[in-house]
Amino acid sequence: MRTVSTVLGQAWSWWRRGGWYFAVVLGSFGFLSPIPYAHAATRLRDARLWAWTALYAAGGATLFVLAAAAPKDAAGRPDGGLMTAFQVILTLALWTVPCIQLRSIRRRAHRLPEPHPAGTDSPHPAVAAALAARARRAEARRLAAVDPPLARELGIGRPDLRRGFDDGGLVELNTAPAAVIARLCDLPRVVADQVVGARVDGVGTLTSPDDLMAYLDLPLVVHERIRDRGIVLDVLPARR
Repeated sequence: MRTVSTVLGQAWSWWRRGGWYFAVVLGSFGFLSPIPYAHAATRLRDARLWAWTALYAAGGATLFVLAAAAPKDAAGRPDGGLMTAFQVILTLALWTVPCIQLRSIRRRAHRLPEPHPAGTDSPHPAVAAALAARARRAEARRLAAVDPPLARELGIGRPDLRRGFDDGGLVELNTAPAAVIARLCDLPRVVADQVVGARVDGVGTLTSPDDLMAYLDLPLVVHERIRDRGIVLDVLPARR
């Protein structure tokens, strides 16, 4: 039987990991929906979430305008008919639609694992860890695409710099040492040395992991490993 402290601990964990998104939406009948969207947009640096933030803010403002403009009877009660029905529909939309959308947005913003389908066994811890690392790699790639300077500051793809950011095991192909490339891509050291040689003695720079297919004669399985873990942040000038 669960103790009170356990229940409270789980409730607090749910709250701080984005559970408050739903509390804000439901508690305000949708009027404060922009707040969790703005929070998630800030964490994820996602322009689409800022668009949803503006949309729900406009919806809340529309409700206020309609409430002020709605005709009233002698007793001061709303007497708008169609307008009142529209207000009810809009209120329900602001109350329910954000909660549905925020389920996946919350998982992205707080790096939560995908829910396991009901009625099936829980995944093996090793499987869960691998899927979580894959999700972190995808998020780190997205961050690197929208804000390369921040990605460099965080040390994405350069675990040897020990910046403390968990990128799920990415490796920066233009600057990482051969030992790091070999370890993260699960490659023989000789293959990692070839990658370093391609950027130093060959082309001088890589613009994407796929460039290695053109520059090096690599087996497909090796190329797939490099594509899974490789990332290019620093496009360096070719040596003369």
